[in-house]
Amino acid sequence: MIAVWYLMLTLLAVCSAVIEGCFPSDRAALLAFRAALHEPYIGIFNSWTGSDCCHNWYGVNCDPNTQRVVDINLWGESDDLMFRQAHRSGYMAGNLSRAICRLTYLSSITITDWKGISGEIPRCISFLPFLRILDLTGNRISGEIPGHIGRLGWLTALSLADNFIYGRIPPSITKLTNLMHLDLRNNQLSGRIPRSLGRLKMLSRALLSHNQLSGWIPHSISQIYRLADLDLSSNQISGAIPDWLGRMAVLSTLNLDGNKITGTIPASLLNSKIISLNLSRNALNGNIPDSFGRSSYFIMLDLSYNNLEGWIPKSLSSAWYVGNLDLSHNHIRGHISPFDQLEA
Repeated sequence: MIAVWYLMLTLLAVCSAVIEGCFPSDRAALLAFRAALHEPYIGIFNSWTGSDCCHNWYGVNCDPNTQRVVDINLWGESDDLMFRQAHRSGYMAGNLSRAICRLTYLSSITITDWKGISGEIPRCISFLPFLRILDLTGNRISGEIPGHIGRLGWLTALSLADNFIYGRIPPSITKLTNLMHLDLRNNQLSGRIPRSLGRLKMLSRALLSHNQLSGWIPHSISQIYRLADLDLSSNQISGAIPDWLGRMAVLSTLNLDGNKITGTIPASLLNSKIISLNLSRNALNGNIPDSFGRSSYFIMLDLSYNNLEGWIPKSLSSAWYVGNLDLSHNHIRGHISPFDQLEA
C-alpha cells in the first residue's frame, strides 16, 4: 500500500512539473539537421550549444507552454548584427536532412537565400501535421516537389522560388485549401498547371514565372476570388487569354509575357481591376480593344512584341491613368499626344 501511494505521488509530481528546456529528441533532431549543413562565414550555428535549444539557439523558436520546437527561421540575407559585422550576406552548403521531420511540432520552416544548399526537399516534410509555412527560396535545391505535399492541410505559404526544382506541379497541391501564397518562380517545372488549381480559394498570389509550364490557363482559376497577383510569365503557355481574367474581383497584377499565347486581347482586361498588365512577347493579333474607360488605371501596360495592328484606341484618352505604356514592335498606327512620354 505504501508503495502504491509513493508511485502515485511520484506520478503527480512529474505531471505537475513545469517543463524547462527543450525536449532531448528535438535537440537531437536539430543537431542532426545542422550536421548536414556547412556555414563558413557568419557563424549562425555557433549558438547551437548547450542542452536547451529553446533559448538563444539562433533561428530556433519553441512553444512557451510545451517547449517543443515550432519554428526554424534561417535567412541568408538579414539585418541581424552577425550579418552586419561580417559585411556580407550568407552562404551555406550541404543539404536538408530528413532529421528535420523528427521535429513533429514545426509550424514554419524558413531557410532562404543561402545560395549553396542543394539536394532534394525531404519527402517526409509532407507529413509534418502542423506546418503552416514552407519557404526554401534562393538555394540550389533540385528534385521534384514532394508528391504528397497536399497532406499539409494547414499550409498557408509555399515558397520554393529561385531553385532548380523540376518535374510537374503535383496534383495534390490543389488540396492545400488554406494556401494564400504560392511562389514557384525561377525553377525548371514543366507540364500543365493543375486543372483544379481553383480549389485554392484562399490564394491571393500565384507566382509561377520562369519555368517550362505549358498548356492553357485553367478555367478553374476564375473561382479564386481572392487572387490579386497572377504571374505566368516566361513559360510555354499557349491558347487564348480567357475573357474571365478581366472580370476577377481583385486581380491587380497579371503577367503573361514571354509565352506562346495567341488570339486577341479580351476587351475586359482594359476596363478591369488590373493595374499592372504585361502581355508582351507573345503571338497576339488583331486590334487593341477600344474599351478603356474611366475605371482604367494602369501603372504599367505592356503589349509590345506581338502581332497587333490597327489604330491606337480613341478610348485610351478617357482612361483614368496610364503610367507606363509600351506598344512597340507591333503594327499599330496613330498618336498618343496626351502621353508623349510613352512609347508606341
